Amino acid sequence: MRLTAILRSALLGAACLAGFSSASAQQPKVLNLAFVGRATAPEGVAMTAFAEEIKAKTNGRIEIRLHPGGALGGDREVLEGLQIGTVDLTVPSTSVIANFVPEVQVFDIPFLFRDFDHAQAVLDGPIGQEILAKFKAKGLQGLAFGGIGFRQLTNSRRPVNAPEDVKGLKIRTQENQIHLQVWRALGALPTPMALPEVFTALQQGVVDGQENPIGAILNNKFGQVQKYLTITNHAFTPVGFVMAPRAFEALSPEDQKLFVEAGRRAMAICKDEVAKVEKTGIDELRKLGLQVVEKVDTAKFQDLLKPAFAELGKRFGEATIARIRDQK
Repeated sequence: MRLTAILRSALLGAACLAGFSSASAQQPKVLNLAFVGRATAPEGVAMTAFAEEIKAKTNGRIEIRLHPGGALGGDREVLEGLQIGTVDLTVPSTSVIANFVPEVQVFDIPFLFRDFDHAQAVLDGPIGQEILAKFKAKGLQGLAFGGIGFRQLTNSRRPVNAPEDVKGLKIRTQENQIHLQVWRALGALPTPMALPEVFTALQQGVVDGQENPIGAILNNKFGQVQKYLTITNHAFTPVGFVMAPRAFEALSPEDQKLFVEAGRRAMAICKDEVAKVEKTGIDELRKLGLQVVEKVDTAKFQDLLKPAFAELGKRFGEATIARIRDQK
């Protein structure tokens, strides 16, 4: 009887261990996706759709946990997290990715793209894919390119109708050398700063203004601490959907393909969301009390930037810039 009891206990223990192993095997693989935009921003909506698609198509094997609003840090901090493996996915502006993959800076050239369709065609086409392939050598896995729209200028000091109105304004910019070069050429005092810090800096007068797409201006509530909005459309804002190589390589080939395809679909959703926001966003900012300058002679801005354009042409190659401008 004693031997029977021992055997029964051993069998029960084995069954418990088997049940525990089975339960553990059923736990989903969790990947953390961090970004600085709000969950309601175009890229936030796109990332939610991405997470839902991955969960559905893997039957819950893989769960994407979203961390919006800079919860895990600014773009640069999160990209560094991808390199060391503490974060799995992110969707930052290429202006910040440029600190890791300098080739993407070509997309930051002012007045380079005609419209969003032109930009997306370049990003999805040979040029975009050639640059995306360079990410891996920098400790990043590129999944797809997208965009969050054209950048507009806000400030709290005066209406900006022409380049001379920019002189002396302290403008928050992204941590990107081309942006700094361009704003200095226009006579502004650019101040690089992570996005989560910008609202307080505007509120306290550390900087006079900032430049971002309409969706970002709304979602970050910059309209509450700014007086003037100028529709400059001075630069398009591409984003890169990026993954930690460690996390990507841990996926099966089938799941890797799914992540790339779902990433591209998410970028298409982001584009649609940007279009929705831009239809109503300017009126929303007017309701907050911002004075809006919509008719801007961008040719004057471009004339002032001719020396910068010449320098950028030497840096990136006139042929490359021509390929981008000529993309249909």
